Amino acid sequence: MTNTLPTAVLIHGALTDASVWHDVIARLTQQSIPVFAPALPMRSFDGDVAYVRAALDTLDGPLVVAAHSYAGSVISAPAALTEAVRALVFVAAFQPAAGESSGELNGKFPGTQLVPENLMVRRYPGGNEVYLAVDRFAEVYAADVEPTHAAVMAAAQHPFDPATLDGTFAEPATWTNLPSWAVVSTSDVSIPTEALRFMARRAGSTVVEIDSSHAVPVAHPDAVADAIEAAVISLTSR
Repeated sequence: MTNTLPTAVLIHGALTDASVWHDVIARLTQQSIPVFAPALPMRSFDGDVAYVRAALDTLDGPLVVAAHSYAGSVISAPAALTEAVRALVFVAAFQPAAGESSGELNGKFPGTQLVPENLMVRRYPGGNEVYLAVDRFAEVYAADVEPTHAAVMAAAQHPFDPATLDGTFAEPATWTNLPSWAVVSTSDVSIPTEALRFMARRAGSTVVEIDSSHAVPVAHPDAVADAIEAAVISLTSR
């Protein structure tokens, strides 16, 4: 029998790669939901938007696109999505409006620990890339993740060019005309919880609050999978 469920596309954010979704993928797969989890280059905002669009162009719809952290800014840009996308899920993620950047939104409310003294910059061919200091990673990003797993995440970070956080788009955000869900992590010191609440409320997202660090897909994969499944089911019940 052909699987008619929408495909869930899971897009990681800064400082992680697609492995941040591994346990979420396992749970969605158990529910027979097809999944695709691409890897962002994170060298420029416009480059990431174009990368996501190219990836989505290879998929048949309907699609539910979920984003963690910085990737929420990417999927908010209309140029990133195809007409096959029917719903969005923001997982401890930015939800910028036109003209807003990730960096601007992260400074809108107090509480972020993604501050210079907790970061490390390395050169790469073409620019600089940013990491969280290894000894600060667990506290700032993954406080409720099992310590050995958090140490692995700290050692295997996917860095980002700081220019990505300044990227903006001019057209109305995708969440203005697509249904959206927002998973708000209430112990988040990467993106402050009040920033997440503000963005989700403004977007009219269906909100799920979880007592979690920023690494909510790793720390609470069942809850994240449930939010994505709710988006999928909403499409099949129309």
